Amino acid sequence: MAKSPGHPVFNALRGGLIGMAEAVPGISGGTVALITGVYEKLIGGAGQITSAVRLAVSDVPRGRGTARAREALRQADWSVLAPLLVGMVVALGLGAKLLAPIVEDHPQFAYAAFFGLVLASLYVPYTNSGQRWRPGHYVLALVVAVGAFFLTGMPPGDVSPTTPMVFLAGAVAICALVLPGASGSFILLALGLYEPTIDAVNDRDLGYLGAFALGCLVGLALFVKLLKWLLANFHHMTLVVMTGLMAGSLRALWPWQNDDREVLEPSGSVGLTVAIALLGMLAVISVLVVERRSGGGTGGGTGGTGAPPGSEPPPRRRGGRHARTRSMSSVQD
Repeated sequence: MAKSPGHPVFNALRGGLIGMAEAVPGISGGTVALITGVYEKLIGGAGQITSAVRLAVSDVPRGRGTARAREALRQADWSVLAPLLVGMVVALGLGAKLLAPIVEDHPQFAYAAFFGLVLASLYVPYTNSGQRWRPGHYVLALVVAVGAFFLTGMPPGDVSPTTPMVFLAGAVAICALVLPGASGSFILLALGLYEPTIDAVNDRDLGYLGAFALGCLVGLALFVKLLKWLLANFHHMTLVVMTGLMAGSLRALWPWQNDDREVLEPSGSVGLTVAIALLGMLAVISVLVVERRSGGGTGGGTGGTGAPPGSEPPPRRRGGRHARTRSMSSVQD
């Protein structure tokens, strides 16, 4: 998918879509970031922010000042991140008040739209690795998809939130923001903390929100570095796993399921439900077609080449005779 436009309005809208996604159980903010082309910006920015916090906590008590922390913050692309974060925060608050009730009142139609969106979005990580998918890659994606399928079928929990539990829930749920296919709200729902968290946002419960935010910060610090390293060193395999996660997470978005997340047969307004799912697919396909025609390809913001799975990446240019001579000279030195 195309690179993010420099205009802050577009990036704020992207952040708004991510925030709205995180407010709804089953919808992955990481998936939306991947679709809208800001995934790597989000991962990189989160890594720089957590590095800055870690450096500040380490350096300030030792009298080293905040120079290294400020340098880490300067390395982030704030022209994209600032409007992105503003849009996310605003949309998350609005989603808690507006979108979540719609899902509660009309779950079949809402999840049909989400199902279509995510199903069509599988094209993004599938084509973005820049390498040929081999049989082993399909097997790995299938194994991951099966695991995600069963995990997203877990019945919702029901617990009384304590501060340590809220902290741990934040640390786990924030990982879903940077992991396509995983839904932070779904994790909270499985832990029995979705409604308490929504209530805390609406009621501005600063104690609850503070513990949750601290958990999010710790979770980002531990997980984002790992994910950045995987994308840098195992880009293709990481996207294979992401494809499997997204495919398996479709289980949580099946329009016909009961409160215990048991999959049911289609019933009641089946035609309308299918039509809504197709409209969701069409929305994603339209975005992909427009950006491909505009020359953006399907990079998805993850640094890929946008080549289809059946094509090989372009061969590297060899250094030639002079390069080999320089290499031999350096060895002799």
